[in-house]
Amino acid sequence: MTESEKIEVRDITRIERIGAHSHIRGLGLDDVLEARAVSQGMVGQKDARRAAGIVVQMVREGKIAGRCILLAGEPSTGKTAIAVGMAQALGNETPFTSMSGSEIYSLEMSKTEALSQALRKSIGVRIKEETEIIEGEVVEIQIDRPATGTGQKIGKVTIKTTDMETNYDLGNKIIECFMKEKIQAGDVITIDKASGKVSKLGRSFTRARDYDATGAQTRFVQCPEGELQKRKEVVHTVTLHEIDVINSRTHGFLALFSGDTGEIKQEVRDQINSKVMEWREEGKAEINPGVLFIDEAHMLDIECFSYLNRALESDMAPVVVMATNRGITKIRGTNYKSPHGIPIDLLDRMIIIRTVPYSEKEIKEILKIRCEEEDCQMNNDALLVLTRIATETSLRYAIQTITTANLVSRRRKSAEINIEDVKKVYSLFLDEKRSSKILKEYQDEYLFVDDTFGQKDSTMECE
Repeated sequence: MTESEKIEVRDITRIERIGAHSHIRGLGLDDVLEARAVSQGMVGQKDARRAAGIVVQMVREGKIAGRCILLAGEPSTGKTAIAVGMAQALGNETPFTSMSGSEIYSLEMSKTEALSQALRKSIGVRIKEETEIIEGEVVEIQIDRPATGTGQKIGKVTIKTTDMETNYDLGNKIIECFMKEKIQAGDVITIDKASGKVSKLGRSFTRARDYDATGAQTRFVQCPEGELQKRKEVVHTVTLHEIDVINSRTHGFLALFSGDTGEIKQEVRDQINSKVMEWREEGKAEINPGVLFIDEAHMLDIECFSYLNRALESDMAPVVVMATNRGITKIRGTNYKSPHGIPIDLLDRMIIIRTVPYSEKEIKEILKIRCEEEDCQMNNDALLVLTRIATETSLRYAIQTITTANLVSRRRKSAEINIEDVKKVYSLFLDEKRSSKILKEYQDEYLFVDDTFGQKDSTMECE
């Protein structure tokens, strides 16, 4: 038997699109975790990024599982951007779940169940298993199709390594896989004997001169050595929540595709936990704690905070990162006030990272990056005006203005956004300050007006 080799199987893929934080590629840190001025879409917030980089490093080493981090700062100071940067820095191998604090109130399940599912989505399990595969270079392939066009196809393939060569008869399922993968002579392939899955590893170096069978994306690999049939270790990465759903009798694995998982009994989770711990002791599985990001953490109530207090003490708990822009405010569900609207006992468990407002120079750099992300050109004068608008209103308003100003410039068939486009959009769309000012001036013309607007609140009776 040859030495066991590992094949990584990624079960979860991510769809990329242009969004509010799609320009973030990482935390923008160097090898010694020092923040660069502008890197990987991140600008400014050097102290916060450096602190987040240390947290990421500890997550990778598995030393910070079950901890809680709070990103606290004013609105539009990059809290969510730092969380997205952490997710990008951790990579696809580490589970990262993102949710808003208000989401738990709109789900058809209890609040604690919603948090429990979110926590278990953030814990990865790398399950190892051995499988027999055939790996080699295709020397010749022959597929005979029935003259009528219907019926089973018959095929033969000759596969070789540097040491041996063997002929195989192909079944109908394998033939379909060969046709789907467009396998031809000279390709280096693997065939999983258990599932019949065919994977193309690349093109053999011996066929490098076959220009008719190569393209710009062609990958050349060496012809495999040793025996054709080998035993390899395959690693499947899944989350604890996926294992919960598959083993829940009332839902089954189809719930993974429908999204309707419902509530899962605690007994099922306890059995899965004990089984996973057993696999871990036997070396069949590894637990990979990830990150759960909860935005608008002040929207959680006292019941959720109490549940998180207990959940973080579990052996299999992810790193929980929360973000809030609130100061001293009421804890939801109580009459008590607390910093950030979070109970003192939970705050005591947290590592708190503060974000600070961006400088004018940093705002200008962020707007320039967003212009590149949205594939639009903006001249320097327009960029200066938009930076000024951002400092007077908010960064979010300025970023949204880029998209609308780009549409205005396209309408006049210009490839570049100028000052007039920015001014026109600024006059068409109000920011929060101008909208509040208009409401104060014309409040009498609106329905259900409180006469004490801006003063002490009073109740108004309507008959």
